[in-house]
Amino acid sequence: MKRLTVSALVLALAGTAIVAGPASPASAREGDPTLAGYYAQQIEWKPCAGRSARSLCATVEVPMNYDDPTGRTIDLALLKVPATGTARASLVVNPGGPGAGGLDFAEYLASVMDADVRAVYDVVGFDPRGVGESAPITCLTGKQTTRWYRTDITPDTAKERRTLFSRAEQISDGCLADDPVLARSVGSANTVKDMDVIRRALGDDTLNWFGFSYGTELGAYYAQEFPDRVGRMVLDGGVNPALDAMKVSEDQSRGFQIAMGRFAADCATKSTCVAKTAGGVIREINTLLRQLDRRSLPTDSSRRLVQSEAITALFFAMYSTDLWSTLRSGLTQAKKGDGTTLQLLAQLANDQTGPNSYGSNIASAFYAIGCWDYPATPGIAGLRTAARQWSKGARVPEMARAMSWGNAPCSSWFGHSAEVPAPVQSTTQAPILIIGTTFDPATPYKWSQALASQLPTSRLLTHRGDGHTVYGDSSLCIDDFADNYLLTGALPDPGSVCTS
Repeated sequence: MKRLTVSALVLALAGTAIVAGPASPASAREGDPTLAGYYAQQIEWKPCAGRSARSLCATVEVPMNYDDPTGRTIDLALLKVPATGTARASLVVNPGGPGAGGLDFAEYLASVMDADVRAVYDVVGFDPRGVGESAPITCLTGKQTTRWYRTDITPDTAKERRTLFSRAEQISDGCLADDPVLARSVGSANTVKDMDVIRRALGDDTLNWFGFSYGTELGAYYAQEFPDRVGRMVLDGGVNPALDAMKVSEDQSRGFQIAMGRFAADCATKSTCVAKTAGGVIREINTLLRQLDRRSLPTDSSRRLVQSEAITALFFAMYSTDLWSTLRSGLTQAKKGDGTTLQLLAQLANDQTGPNSYGSNIASAFYAIGCWDYPATPGIAGLRTAARQWSKGARVPEMARAMSWGNAPCSSWFGHSAEVPAPVQSTTQAPILIIGTTFDPATPYKWSQALASQLPTSRLLTHRGDGHTVYGDSSLCIDDFADNYLLTGALPDPGSVCTS
């Protein structure tokens, strides 16, 4: 099972868009005398408490505000899995999000990489500012987080819509109450600048980057802002920076509807499926969601399964075909009146470790970063209109509605980046590898195509298959192409396709 607790869980945040908006033009430059101290840092690696014996941990200091580098600072948490041979460079990795941490991810990715790649690269992960161990922002208490995840995300009445927006506003208010300065500093623009400070602190002249999902956007904007410092760059599950938040959600809504159709067709071939035809599976899912809108289902825990959790489980399972069998069981179980498995899927997606406890701060960081990065999304009337339009003809209409209403927190956010979504532009001469999966629901294939068209030195490698991102999971063909590029810099031939 791949990356499900880091890249997939962000979609479970009420079904909202999973990628952040544009970074602003960088003011950070290595030659800037006001930043000299940050660029001159020497990393002090130490053994990591409670982690693999091979892993090393450290911090890098960056300014809270790059326009005022003498002011407050942030310590970014780093983890390195050293090369098994003589390291020639670092490979900095990012799992996506926004809001997902990179420390665990570095250990995971190092464990699935080819031995030849591991021999020559130190694999380095970091928690972006506001995330994990890097000045984590907290906008919601554990109890508030649970309440948010259980809020009706497909409101049918004026009262339900007011409740949704009231609870969404609490996220914005909580971020400001926690740390108003940090809340205005965690956007992707600053993270891109942080990446360059990290590069220099690692002792590398260029940044070698492996980004997944939202991490592809960070990589693309780094290529735009620091074109002469791009090394080997792999972008798996490309994001199109030209889209605003509502267009992102609309494209994802279509992607998940396609994925649900493919799941249903596969399910119908299994003896454990809830129905014997693909159409029957979809009907059973829609019936379940309608029933849950009226009455929750018992589980083996103290809380009953509510509709929002079932929707989260559906979204989450589309990230990897590894979860399709669990979803099959959960649907069959729910038809018999037991919501236990679907609730467990939702809890896994949400990184929930107890009734009101969570393994990370992604519930806060996801919105703190994503809502800041994008212009404001519409209010109640606009989201209601989009929900109605997107659900027309959808296989699972409630999922389409959730994709619209999930933007509610960003409709009432306290502030937004002044930048507007636009195609990325870069003068880099470095070859860049973009990997797109044809039935990726969260980063639709056409986004990878768009990103490839925006980066002239890039090459698109196509994976014909299902699930969100692919490296290290279901295609040795993709892995071989990516590994060869990391080792030699050689891109695949134009039009190269791998099939799972």
